[in-house]
Amino acid sequence: MNTRTELRDALTRCPLVAILRGITPAEVEAVGEALVEAGFSMIEVPLNSPDPFDSIARLVARLGTRALVGAGTVLTTDDVARLAATGARLAISPNTDPVVIAASAAAGLIALPGYFTPTEAFAALAAGATGLKLFPAEAGSPAVIRAHRAVLFRDVPILAVGGMTPDTMRVTGSGSAPRSTARASRPQRWASRHGGSWRRSPRALPPWIRARSASARPGRVRPAACPRSAPAGGRSHPPPSFPAAGGWW
Repeated sequence: MNTRTELRDALTRCPLVAILRGITPAEVEAVGEALVEAGFSMIEVPLNSPDPFDSIARLVARLGTRALVGAGTVLTTDDVARLAATGARLAISPNTDPVVIAASAAAGLIALPGYFTPTEAFAALAAGATGLKLFPAEAGSPAVIRAHRAVLFRDVPILAVGGMTPDTMRVTGSGSAPRSTARASRPQRWASRHGGSWRRSPRALPPWIRARSASARPGRVRPAACPRSAPAGGRSHPPPSFPAAGGWW
């Protein structure tokens, strides 16, 4: 199976990506299990989270046969090499770096670089991108996505990240949208009702996430506050706010 087919199969099962920003290795398995049980087929751990490669390796070991697991904020070829060593499948970036994209493709990873213009989109695809991540999506509009769709190859998946709401998920015209909320899976229905992402408060999490994650930390799902100072590797840890969701157009 090639990487684009692998990606499309996962998006067909659930056209949302769970982004576990700020999660720690100690709780990642329980949260990942809850997400997969709820129907998610793609899970991302951003590399500016605490000990991200440990978290990714744990998710791969536990869920690798049931979901595509990978990293966000993949910025260097060293990130790509470390990610590939965990057995992960997703290499997701906020930017269009042809060197990183080519390294991801060479490693057999599903490369999803960030882009915002058609020029960046075509540069990413020429470098070997599997799909594209429109970022930040809230800075554009459904009309922008339709315009991109008019010139991009029809078999290229576009994942919009940032500002996901029920209205922005209902794209019409030349862009194809995720399933309507009436026919959506459980995570899609919840994301549509709540703006496409979970907030930091555990009370804002859907009850089926809280219940299935209770084994990690009774009564809580969010991680402890992460330090804001940059670690030895130079990355800063943002405050915890997971999972967020990216959607497929």
